[in-house]
Amino acid sequence: MTRELDLNCDMGESFGAYTIGEDAAMLELVTSANVACGFHAGDPVVMRKTIRMARDLGVHVGAHPSFADLYGFGRRRISGEKPEDLETQLIYQIVSMQGMCALENHPMTHVKTHGAIGNMAAADPDLAALCVRAVQAVDPTLTFITLPYSETYKAAEKAGLPVACEIYADRSYTDLGHLTPRSEPGAVIHDPEQSVTQVLEMVVNGHIPTTGGKRLPVEPDTLCVHGDTQGAVEICRALRNALEENGITISPFAQSAQEATGA
Repeated sequence: MTRELDLNCDMGESFGAYTIGEDAAMLELVTSANVACGFHAGDPVVMRKTIRMARDLGVHVGAHPSFADLYGFGRRRISGEKPEDLETQLIYQIVSMQGMCALENHPMTHVKTHGAIGNMAAADPDLAALCVRAVQAVDPTLTFITLPYSETYKAAEKAGLPVACEIYADRSYTDLGHLTPRSEPGAVIHDPEQSVTQVLEMVVNGHIPTTGGKRLPVEPDTLCVHGDTQGAVEICRALRNALEENGITISPFAQSAQEATGA
């Protein structure tokens, strides 16, 4: 049974005249924030504002890079990019987040790929290795957040990059341990009770329930609630309460890792 768990949220996805998600409310509940870097959502002003709010609340922050796909919110599968170009685009996003964090005196702790590139890399060893190289090129001490049963998890471990095992509160899983594609029914969970039940099964009982009825072993480090999911704040609040009632301490994974190594 997991005793400590990080609670993270993908956020900072508003840009220009568009408001996406309730970041201020979510930051009151989570311990880590994955901030959009402008390629699928977000902009420099939103990035800086999100980092400031997170710093003031003691919430850890990380970069949430994606394909250059503002039109498709980073959820369209893009192929044909030269590997070197794609790696450079990821590096650019991570560096921009790192710079904003330095400006606000709130060091970046992690990187988590967004949307389609994350899902594609989870099943593609070459793309997984590319994502890991991009993180290491910026800072090899950053923690890479990724899915269990994924090529990205394997690539991070192989490269010696710190890695955190992530589970999702608002997504269902296939029998391979991958996220159910959003194009399929039931891929996104909107019911808080269903979300709580799934999370407790993963955290307390140590198994991922799949759409095919399997129970895959898992030892999660961090739990994600998407900031743009309908009812995200209510889902996150219900999850935090349920986890704490079951003896789970909610704390940033980076802090837990430092304590474990005596840093």
